[in-house]
Amino acid sequence: MLWMMIPRRSVFAAFSCAFSLSCGLYPTWADEVPTFKDLFNGKDLTGWVDVNTSPETWSVKDGLLICTGKPTGVMRSEKQYENFILHIEWMHMEAGGNSGVFVWSEGTPAPGKDLPKGMEVQMLELEYPALHPDKDGKPKHIGFVSGELFGANGLEAVPDNPRGNRSMSWELRCKGKGEWNMYDVVCVDGTIKHSINGKFVNGISQSSVKKGYLCLESEGAEIHFRNIRILELPGGMATPEQTAPVIEK
Repeated sequence: MLWMMIPRRSVFAAFSCAFSLSCGLYPTWADEVPTFKDLFNGKDLTGWVDVNTSPETWSVKDGLLICTGKPTGVMRSEKQYENFILHIEWMHMEAGGNSGVFVWSEGTPAPGKDLPKGMEVQMLELEYPALHPDKDGKPKHIGFVSGELFGANGLEAVPDNPRGNRSMSWELRCKGKGEWNMYDVVCVDGTIKHSINGKFVNGISQSSVKKGYLCLESEGAEIHFRNIRILELPGGMATPEQTAPVIEK
């Protein structure tokens, strides 16, 4: 008979599943399917908190979030995030521009610094290496400008493609000033995988912080942002010691 040809393991699994469903041990469908939600509504700065910049640093025009780059500092999300996928698009308006988005970040500057402790996803304009040479006058490695990942101001992690304690992308995929770049940043339980303009080319793991704020960085040059969205994933194993301090409203 046909049922005798089916492996006993499969039959047992099928009966176990049916029994569990009939007894109400498992839901028959998810209560809520994870979907992307806007972090920027294209109209104002709802959902964001200025940390240490100025009222003139951030503005909204024609559906774009515009950062003047001055002064150096950050604007943070209202809430913390642990496991998620972040989609963000950005465009530098000046040669050699510098910016980034911090994940798993503290919502205040580190002591004596303008920027917080957190994992930075770098956003540099392509002419940055030539305009900001090393101390010996040589341009920085061109890979430096393509979406490096690194722990800032005390956050520690293990880079997939080391350049010191930073992780450098395997391919140069960022575009220059006046062109839009697209980042998709997958952050799960201390590991990050980073896609630049449609391809995963970087990663870092074993982050010492696994839950915190998102911060957009102002650092000297005008940059525009759009289509900032997040898909929250189930919580993981972040301990209190691996969680950024919560800022009470």
